[in-house]
Amino acid sequence: MIDPDRRLFLTMLAGLMSPVPAWAQDTSEGVETTPIQPDFSEEPTPFSEELLHAEARALAAAEWKARPSVPEAWRELTFDQHEGIRFDPRSALWEQSDKPIRLDFYPPGLYFPRPVDIRIVKDGQARKVNFDIDLFTMGQNVPNLPMDDSLGFSGFGVRGAVGGPDEFREFAVFQGASYFRAIARHQNYGISARGLALRTGDPEGEEFPEFVKFWVQEPDPGDSRMMVHALMDSPSLTGVYRFMIEPGDTTVMDVRSTLYPRVDLDNVGIAPLTSMFLFDETNRSRFDDYRPAVHDSDGLLAHNRAGELIWRPLSNPVKLQISDFFDRNPRGFGLMQRSRRFSDFADLESNYHTRPSLWIEPDEDWGEGAVRLIEIPADREIYDNMVAFWKPREPIPAGSETSFNYRMYWGKEARDVPDVSRVLNTRIGARREGGYFVAIDFAEHSAIPEDLSTLDVRLSSNRGELSSAIIQRNPETKGPRLAFTLQPGDAETVELRAQLLLEGETVSEVFLYRWTAT
Repeated sequence: MIDPDRRLFLTMLAGLMSPVPAWAQDTSEGVETTPIQPDFSEEPTPFSEELLHAEARALAAAEWKARPSVPEAWRELTFDQHEGIRFDPRSALWEQSDKPIRLDFYPPGLYFPRPVDIRIVKDGQARKVNFDIDLFTMGQNVPNLPMDDSLGFSGFGVRGAVGGPDEFREFAVFQGASYFRAIARHQNYGISARGLALRTGDPEGEEFPEFVKFWVQEPDPGDSRMMVHALMDSPSLTGVYRFMIEPGDTTVMDVRSTLYPRVDLDNVGIAPLTSMFLFDETNRSRFDDYRPAVHDSDGLLAHNRAGELIWRPLSNPVKLQISDFFDRNPRGFGLMQRSRRFSDFADLESNYHTRPSLWIEPDEDWGEGAVRLIEIPADREIYDNMVAFWKPREPIPAGSETSFNYRMYWGKEARDVPDVSRVLNTRIGARREGGYFVAIDFAEHSAIPEDLSTLDVRLSSNRGELSSAIIQRNPETKGPRLAFTLQPGDAETVELRAQLLLEGETVSEVFLYRWTAT
């Protein structure tokens, strides 16, 4: 289960409370100041991927040691006080240069008790960026804080000319444990990712590996991509990560990761995604809210080795739920945001319709396992309560060296999936006569015939009783709507499955849903 404080922080950071991004902040506080530039350690050190892996191996062979924290006064800052410590974007690394990106740095404290080491790599040499409080402006609500050698940056943000050649906008952030997030052009932050998930959903609690060091490759003028290396450490393992990031209409990250476990990893999540789902038309009756829906993501999409494209609408259960979608060498999976109209949310502050989807595409065979979806009950939108990742079937043994390579697409759509009719929306509501009415809207598609009566509807459940399916054309979407009633009886949960076929050929996604009694 995700730590509640971290869920709260990530959601605030993602824009749910509308923080002002670094590039738009007024840092002058009414006084004109002269920005300073980041300072580096005097002596550079050699850097290569081989040296980084050697460091990770040596670290994994040694006993784990907790890293020191910043002074208590920094850790006890309120959210508003911490927000008052603002990085001056005029002090960004490579500001006023012809480099294609700018690097902003974030302060420690509050949710970030342990600073990280950030180094810049050029010509095979790395230099550490020294922490300097003068890189920040301090709001009037920020108390006097102690300064000592334990202080350091909590992470960094990356700005690029994604809004236009002269408009540098933030498109990626690495901050907090192994969390990072990104957006495509014209999007707002929503879903987050992590380097690794350990024991998520375990009653004994979750372990949060941390990126403890970063190496950012200095870009050349004209580069369209940037490279970031990271060293991970936790009581259970060390790890080496490489991110190749290219922003655009879809921001693409190529991720190479190698794990060095200290112990057997029997509940590990590869390429974990973290998002928020509060309500939509499936559970609208539980929330007294002016908006028709509130969520960063509305469904899990999985493309399995059998060629099926599975759509599982997200739910906000009253009890924690874990769902496994077993597979061998998955083709891809992700948490998607398909609701793209303002009217889907009617929210002028959060702009949920501009939140990114995140699709994971393995670059290699991952063997047997499952795409795991964990849905955590939530009563407010400040909680990230959805988690999805790939869970290998077999434990990763201590002392091994195991790699997982994949590509991440931060944007609107999945990549390289079957061209079939998508599920647009799901609606569920109680009937006065008893039971529940279920309506599934599929998208208009060239494979859907004009005469919908020629479609073969495959509808099933593991419990309860289903009425005969009715299929009609939705006059707004132009696609088919599949409707039926569910009589769950005394069942606490019912697994629903629906699919459209034409002459034996699949013409729609496979719809899966877990109905739960509330």
